[in-house]
Amino acid sequence: MTTAGLLPAGVILVESFGDTGDAAGIRLFPEEEALIADVVEERRREFTTVRGCAREAMRQLGREPAPLVRKGWDGPTWPEGLVGSLTHCVGYRAAAVAPAGAFRAVGIDAEPDAPLPHGVAGRVLGAGEREAVAELERAGMPVAWDRLVFCVKEAVYKAWHPLTGLPLGFLDAEVSLSADGTFTARVPGGPPFPELLRGAWAAGRGLLRVGLAVPAPVPDGGTGAGGEGCSGGGQGGGLRACRVALGRRADAAWCVRFQGAGMPL
Repeated sequence: MTTAGLLPAGVILVESFGDTGDAAGIRLFPEEEALIADVVEERRREFTTVRGCAREAMRQLGREPAPLVRKGWDGPTWPEGLVGSLTHCVGYRAAAVAPAGAFRAVGIDAEPDAPLPHGVAGRVLGAGEREAVAELERAGMPVAWDRLVFCVKEAVYKAWHPLTGLPLGFLDAEVSLSADGTFTARVPGGPPFPELLRGAWAAGRGLLRVGLAVPAPVPDGGTGAGGEGCSGGGQGGGLRACRVALGRRADAAWCVRFQGAGMPL
């Protein structure tokens, strides 16, 4: 599986397909240690590894390591001058980081390449999206298309919330997938967020991965370079409300993401 094309040039993506943590010399800042004081060792390794990915991305951008902490349901707070996104699921951790002068937001997500559990698609996908998924399934490409729509909506939210501070429900975003590894997502438009987002997806090693970036505006009114979390509210009950209702677990079906259970990203 290659990272080529998943994110535009200028966004640094660092991935890990296993946990390294302390063995790789990754040391958490005190603020980060406080977030995982009471979690199990497996969760600690996951948390540490994804921050190691973020620090390597920062290093490639010429920046010193900095703590990444989250407040409540918000995603990680990035150092001044940077934007980024974290993701982790079973067998995968990654961080995408970019300079804030070139990009306003970044969103990545990863999910197991397996169909959504029974009854979930109707809560996550709109009628048009379900019809499109059925058509892609009939075409025979071995991808869990319904889970891929879910994955895209997760990545969209990770870019949406830092810019807007607003909730975004699953059915507030309308996703269109292409078999060529690209997608579009239509969201409630208006400054500071564009109405139509474009991104890329990849499948391999039993995983679905998604990436998108929102370019910063340039003075002439055009666009700049290139073209964690969930929330309540919004049509469909919101990402966070759906996560809680579904009881996501750290197994082959679900990534550990529910901070209310003491599991911060």
